[in-house]
Order: sequence, then C-alpha cells, then structure tokens
Amino acid sequence: MDFSFLLELSGTQWAYLLIVVFLFVLAVIDLWVGVSNDAVNFLGSAVGSKAAKIKHVMIVAAVGVFVGAAFSNGMMEVARNGIFNPGEFAFSEVMVIYLAVMVSDVFLLDLFNSLGLPTSTTVSMVFELLGAAFITAILKISTSDADMAMANILNTDKALEMIVAIFLSVAIAFLFGLLVQWIARLIFTFHYKKNGNSKIGLFAGVAVTAIIYFMLIKGLKGTTIVSASAKEFIDENTLPILLGCFLFFSLLMQVLHWCKVNVLKIVVLVGTFSLALAFAGNDLVNFIGVTLAGFDSFLGYIAPGGSADMPMTMLEGSASTSILFLVGAGVIMVIALWTSKKARRVLQTSINLSSSAENENEMFGSSSFARNLVRSVTKSVNAVSRKVPTGVKVWVNRRFTPLEEREDVAFDLIRASVNLVLGGLLIAIGTSLKLPLSTTYVTFMVGMGSSLADRAWGRESAVYRVTGVVSVIGGWFITAGAAFILAAVVAVVMFFGGLPAMFLMIALVIYLLYRSSVRYKKKRESEEGNSDAQIMLNAEDKDVAWEALKRHSVATLSQTLSFSCLTYLKIFESFSKDSLRHMRGSLAMIVENKNVLKKNRRLETKAMQRLEQQMAFERSTWYHLSSNSGQQMLNTLVRIAEPVKEHMEHSFTPLPKEYSDEFSPYCRDICNVLSDIDNIITSGNYGASAAVSERAKELKHRLAALRKEHIMRIHGKQGSLRVELVYLNLIQESHELLSEVRNLLRGCNKYYV
Repeated sequence: MDFSFLLELSGTQWAYLLIVVFLFVLAVIDLWVGVSNDAVNFLGSAVGSKAAKIKHVMIVAAVGVFVGAAFSNGMMEVARNGIFNPGEFAFSEVMVIYLAVMVSDVFLLDLFNSLGLPTSTTVSMVFELLGAAFITAILKISTSDADMAMANILNTDKALEMIVAIFLSVAIAFLFGLLVQWIARLIFTFHYKKNGNSKIGLFAGVAVTAIIYFMLIKGLKGTTIVSASAKEFIDENTLPILLGCFLFFSLLMQVLHWCKVNVLKIVVLVGTFSLALAFAGNDLVNFIGVTLAGFDSFLGYIAPGGSADMPMTMLEGSASTSILFLVGAGVIMVIALWTSKKARRVLQTSINLSSSAENENEMFGSSSFARNLVRSVTKSVNAVSRKVPTGVKVWVNRRFTPLEEREDVAFDLIRASVNLVLGGLLIAIGTSLKLPLSTTYVTFMVGMGSSLADRAWGRESAVYRVTGVVSVIGGWFITAGAAFILAAVVAVVMFFGGLPAMFLMIALVIYLLYRSSVRYKKKRESEEGNSDAQIMLNAEDKDVAWEALKRHSVATLSQTLSFSCLTYLKIFESFSKDSLRHMRGSLAMIVENKNVLKKNRRLETKAMQRLEQQMAFERSTWYHLSSNSGQQMLNTLVRIAEPVKEHMEHSFTPLPKEYSDEFSPYCRDICNVLSDIDNIITSGNYGASAAVSERAKELKHRLAALRKEHIMRIHGKQGSLRVELVYLNLIQESHELLSEVRNLLRGCNKYYV
C-alpha cells in the first residue's frame, strides 16, 4: 500500500488519522475481550461433555472461526448503514458515532467479563450504535436550520426489526431447546449406547446435513470466495445436494457406529465447528465492523474534494472487506481463545448452570422471583401429572432415568449435540436474513432449555439455576440500556467538544482499561494464591488431598473466628455509640461471610467424600461439629445484630452508659477467647485448648449470673422496656456464642490431632 499520501495530510486530517488508528487498536481489544466473552458459545457443549481433549476442541473451533470469517462480509453492512442513514451525516458526525460506540463497547464488555457474566457483543453494538446515532441526530436537528426528520436519519424499521429479533430469539431458543432435547431424550434415553444402534446413524446424518445446509449453502450467499456460477448451481440443486448428503452421512455414521466409533463425538465436534463458523460469520461485525466503517469514511474524507462536512454517501453501498482484515481478525480471535483466562471463567459459569451434576450454582444465591416461579411450576407439573395415566408416566420416567456419569462431565453427548446443532441452525437462519442475532442469547438459552428438558434442574438446585439464568438475562438487558445511555453520553461530549473531547475520551478509555486489567490481575492472583481447594478436590494421592483439606478447613475456621471477634466488638460498640451506619455495615458483612462459609463448607464436604472410607468416617463427625459451630457462630451474631439494628432504626432509647460500662469487660473477654482459639487452630498447639475451654466455661457462668441480675432489674423497672430487652438478648446470645466456640474447639481437637 502506498503511504505517500501521509505527507500531504493537514493537521486536522492527521488528528482524524490518529482517531482511526485508535479505532483499530480498540477493534483489536474488542476482538480479544469479545472472544473471551463469546468463547462459551461454541466451546461450552464440547467441553462440558468431554467430547474430546480441550486442545482438539480448540483446534476445531479455531478452524471454524477462520472459515466463518469468510462468510462475514455481508454482515458488515449492519455497522455501515443498518442503524442509520450515513448520507444524512457528515464525516465529523460519523466519526463521533463510531468512536463513541468503540469506547463504550470495550469498557462494557471488559466490565462484564471481569464479573464473570456472559453478555452479548451483538446487543452492545446495536444499542451503542442506536444510542450514539440517536443523540447525534437529535443534536444535528436542533442545531441545523434545514428541515430534517428523524425517520429519514435513522433506519427505525430495520433497527426495530433487529432489536425484536434479538430479544425474540431468547424465547425461541429456550422453547426449541426444551422441545428438541425432550424428544431426543425420549428417543435415545440416557442409555443411548445400547438403545441407539438403529437410530444413531439417522440422528447423526440429520445433524450433519442440517449443519452443511445452513452453514455452507445458506452461508455461501455472503461470501466472496465462491464464484457466481457455483452459487447458482448450488441454489438450483439444493434439494438433490441435501438428499445426497443425508444418505451419505447417515450411512457413514451408521457404519462408523458398527465399527465401535462414537459418532456422537463426531457430531459434537462438527457442531462445534459449525457454531464457531456461525459465531464468526454473525459476530465479527460486532468487533471490527465499526472500525472498518470508520476507516472507509476516513478514506473518503482524505480523497480529493473531501471535507469534514461531506455526507458519507459512500457507506450506503454494500461492504467489500479486504480478506487481510478478516484473516487478521481470525488470528487475533484464535490467540484469544487459547490464552484468555476470562474465557475459561465465563465458560465455567455457563456449564455450571446447565450441568446435570451438583456444582457451584449457588454462586448466584436465590431470589424471591425464582422461589415463587419454581414453586408455581412445581405445583402445575404435579397437577398435570395427576391427570396422566400411570403407565405413560412410568414409561416416560424410565426413558429419563440418568446414568452414573463421570464427575468431570457436565452433561452427555446427546444433549451436547442438540445444543450445538440447534444453536448453529438458529444463528445461521438469522445470519442468512442479515439479522445480527446474539450468539450468546441463542446458545445460552438453548443450553438452558435442553438442561431443563433433561431434568437437570432438580428440587435441590432449581431455585439457584433459575436465579442464575435470570441474573444472566438481566445482565443482558442491563447491557442494552447501559450501552445506549453510555454511547449517547459519550457522543454528546464529543459532539460539542470536537477533536479535544475525542482525544480526552481516548485517554479516559485507556486509563479505564488499564485500571480494570490491574484489578482483574490482582483478583486472579489472590484466587489462585490458595490452591488448596484445587488440590483437595483433584489430587490423586489421598494423603495429599487430606493435608490440603486440613489446611483449607483451618483457614476457613480461622477466618470465621477472626471475623466473629471483630464483628462482635463492632456490634457492641455500635450499640453503645448508637451508630446505625456501622451496625448496618456489620450486619451486611455477616451475611456475606455466611455465604463464603457455606461455599467453603460445600467444597470441603465434597473433598471429604473423596477420602478413604475409614479416614472419612473417623474424621467426618468432628469436622461437621466444628463446621456447624462456625456456622452457628455467625447465626448468633445475626441474632445479636438484627434486634439492635431494629432498635436503632426506630430511634428508641440508646443503651445506657452504665450498661455499656458493665458489659465492656465481658465483650473484651469474649474477644480474647475467640482470638486465643484462633491462635490454637492456626498454630496446631492444642495443648492449651483445655485452659482456653475452661476460661470460656467460666465466662459463661459469669454471663449467666449477669443475665439473672438483669432480669431482676427488668422486673423492677417502670415504663418502656425496649432497651432492657435488647440488652438481655445481647447477654443471652453472647452466652450461646461461647457455647458454640467451645464446641468448635472440641471438634477441632478431635478432627486435626
């Protein structure tokens, strides 16, 4: 390429050139962050079902991404003229829109990835384009003397069509995933290796043929690597080609099945390829479409006769993207697939929510909406079930009886095949219609629908899974609103601020990305620093697993004791000083630590199950005693804090100074006992445990005496007794706290020694 034109650029043109260069830098970052977010879409099923080694899955996905890049050219028009009419905007205004989109997009996607939640690059791009173009159009109309109409500036019909298609795909993908997986399971059952002898070839033939039709035949309409005559031949002979593919692949897969080849693994890998291809064909525009449109605008601006006020009519035609850009984008995407740790994190979130096994679904907690929904659905299902004949229910239940699967497999190959084939088909249909469907929405909701049909959402996990799904979908809707508003705000600043504001925004996004990267790195280093959880769950040597389990549980109990000591002291001080803000903060921290303790206990119990049976039997009783005591300590703190908080919220009489002075020595002695027990557990010096336990026992007797004394005071009091009762509750629960501390020490003395 001839770069001699650079010598002839003016100062303003150089400024816009730097902005275009930054757009390319943001496109590279966007590719990296976007793939980290969207890798779950085409890797989740193959990884979750263990269809192949991860490196083989990655190779297949990488090839699919490369091939899909060649099919993405037709989608580039979405960024150029899909949302707004470029001929109604000047070059300077178009650059405001495109830079606002890229600045907003990188920041939002990196934020969601850091939180470990899958979001949608498609929704981000569409709503950012819509927000930036909408506000720029309003500003243009308000500052122009010409008679302009919003309907002529924005492609409202096309934008509405894309938005409706994106959100409608959520319901369609979930329902189709539910229906197709239910039918597939009814046909093959979980015993598909025995029951699928005569059907597996037909199933695989249909799957591969469908993939070929939608990925290649439909996709050929947008590619430039196939001649027009070849496209015409394929279009005229579509039915014979599909029939031939169906017969050939059905026969081939059946023969391979008879030869003891697991053809479902082939289907999953082919589906992974097709979904990666559909992802690149549909989503590459989200990553580089805006940048390439900005680059084409700049070329028109520096051409002879160009100016900052010239209308961007050159963007109204069809896009013709250089193969160099597409190949370069493919290389970056593949590198991101292999190296991004964020991709692994988001991948695990999606797999956990659709897994048939117990996992960390409680990371999302539970919501009242999820609890009410699960309860209502359960009642409805039970009502319908009573109307179904018993014989039919027995037959269906027999088809859905699961096998004992490997612990490292989230779901089987039947469900993985349905997820991939169905997800690829839905995305490809949208691509062929030039609708930028969200691959995240489609693949995630297909996976949720298929997992529900597979009865993976048991009574013990349904509330958490529903809460997780609602949280993820809520994140998508938040993405849409945040993308629209953020892009609009950035566009307003740059519209009025001109080039200085543009460079200010560039500096701001560089700073935000740097800060986000540093924070994420520190967070990951902190999480990876303690590897005991991974060792105790994955170590083959039982003795190594046991030592890691001891270290992990010691750390858990030590954290509980130190937290309880500090929080107990803060609660009493807040009560004494009538500090509602500190009391609320203490109560919030107790709830957070209860969730952490629950998660750690679940991990440790799972690790305990992996130990030798005799060792687990000997240790489990004392482990559960100490673990339950730690949990009850936090519950006791809640029972102390809640009445105090309610008392202060109503602005009732504060704790009298004589009561505060009276209880201060008890509070100090209780904290000393907690600290001493913490030191005993962390050091392993249990020789001092008897003395500390005796001190706690003696302190309980003193508290019992204080309780009797205060009860006598209450009987002699006149008027309001509110503060008296709250103080009595503090004494009683402090007595209970010491009981739990002694039980914890007793359990640790037996468990660790």
